[in-house]
Amino acid sequence: MDLKKKVGQLMVFGFNGKEATPEIKQLIRDYHLGAIILFGRNIGTPEEVLHLTTELQREAKEAGHKHPLLICTDQENGAVRRLGEGTTVFPGAMLLGATNNPDNAFKVGNATGKELKALGINWNLSPVLDVNNNAENPVIGVRSFGETPSNVSLLGQQLMKGMQDAGVITTLKHFPGHGDTSVDSHLDLPTIEHDLERLEVTELLPFKECINNGADTVMTAHICFPAIESQAGLPATLSKKVISGLLREKLHFDGVVTTDCMEMKAVSETFGTPKGAVEAIKAGVDLVMISHNYTPQIRSLEAVIEAVESGEIENSVIESALSRITKLKETYLNWDDIPLNEKGKVPELVGGKEHLEMVNEVYRQGVTVVKNDGGILPLLNDKANRVLMVYPENISTMVVEDKRYSTFSLGESIKEIHPSAEVVKLSNPPTDDEIQEISKKAKQFDTVIIATLSAQKGSNQIKLVEKVFEVNKRVIVVATRSPYDLSNLPDIPGYICTYEFTTPALRTAAEAIYGEKQVEGKLPITLPNIIAQM
Repeated sequence: MDLKKKVGQLMVFGFNGKEATPEIKQLIRDYHLGAIILFGRNIGTPEEVLHLTTELQREAKEAGHKHPLLICTDQENGAVRRLGEGTTVFPGAMLLGATNNPDNAFKVGNATGKELKALGINWNLSPVLDVNNNAENPVIGVRSFGETPSNVSLLGQQLMKGMQDAGVITTLKHFPGHGDTSVDSHLDLPTIEHDLERLEVTELLPFKECINNGADTVMTAHICFPAIESQAGLPATLSKKVISGLLREKLHFDGVVTTDCMEMKAVSETFGTPKGAVEAIKAGVDLVMISHNYTPQIRSLEAVIEAVESGEIENSVIESALSRITKLKETYLNWDDIPLNEKGKVPELVGGKEHLEMVNEVYRQGVTVVKNDGGILPLLNDKANRVLMVYPENISTMVVEDKRYSTFSLGESIKEIHPSAEVVKLSNPPTDDEIQEISKKAKQFDTVIIATLSAQKGSNQIKLVEKVFEVNKRVIVVATRSPYDLSNLPDIPGYICTYEFTTPALRTAAEAIYGEKQVEGKLPITLPNIIAQM
């Protein structure tokens, strides 16, 4: 294999559309691009996804690739998911944490893996092992299993093992830990100032234990850790002390290390994507991920090739990375398992009854009634019981969330159970006029249900609840993403957390409000000044 193709095997690239583009085909043919990442822009029906992944693999086979392509996606479930219509909506990490049942993590991981593999996706960028111990974290939050390192470790292991059992490659992320940041590395370069002793007992513990239990790949974080890397402004992804020193030598990880996307601003606007690719490989990374644009992809390929030819990157570094990637592919992938010459049929298990029944039970165990002061729950499903349900338009999404899923079904679920309930959709954030109108309207109802969506202190979402509560003390708040919303609303008598605004989570909350389901979730994080219902 010539140098160009060796370097191509060390890259993970994305592209636009539900069909393979001329550019991605050229990269597969000419550079032997080794891995593809799929986003929502690539995902259609299950049949369309299977057609796309088969098309990509056929291109690689015809180009003479010895092993199939790694094809990955961010199917974390919950708030961050890529699969859409026709597939099962699986619960995300924090809801799994709220079930406090590792078996649920294994079952969800296994079913997720089966659906991914059935569609030709052989590598999942999951589980998230970040310990969410910062209530103001803008990018992890409910993507984490919770705030306790031991629980994150246990649930992460089971999710990982479930996917591996289904034949899907897994990824521990974001090493050495993204949980205690208040900055999104998609937008800027965060720093975690903790000393090494604290990092070892909190951030690093889940990674260490999952590595010891057979991790496949680890994804690096674009975050500075001064306790590990003394060079100011050097993120973990580009740090030899973090990758080769801590991860390889101290934690004894000999699997594949991949970067997070190198087009994220923490790298692209500091070092630049091509230079970042060179520095990441020098640090000990095996796979460089450039998720979106052709220009930085081709420039990064050429930059790495030039660095090898000039001696900046030793040839042995490329050979070692290639060896680890080849071992991973030989463990999980086989050309005989990919039906390249026939139209693949999507198995019935994708979006099927068995998975649906399983996840509905997990949602029941995870959705959490945090407060039920004065027995405000359950509500009566009766025309005489006047209920107003208010929810915000869902436009406040994290960068990593798929905007295709920015929908909201809590109002619909309430109406299905209680047709006489009145449902009002507001702006997000609600305007001052809307707050005034709803607080006036709330006087006419027996109970008001208000959905919040990561409501920050002092925001109009919080002001809305406070104004309604001034005129009507029977208020139930449903936190549809961040459970920390209640920290800003300590006096509200009824409070439910769904941890995600997926349809099954919101439907389960509606059923809990009206007593049609007995939910069992327990908060996997601490809410300051709030005593949860036991």
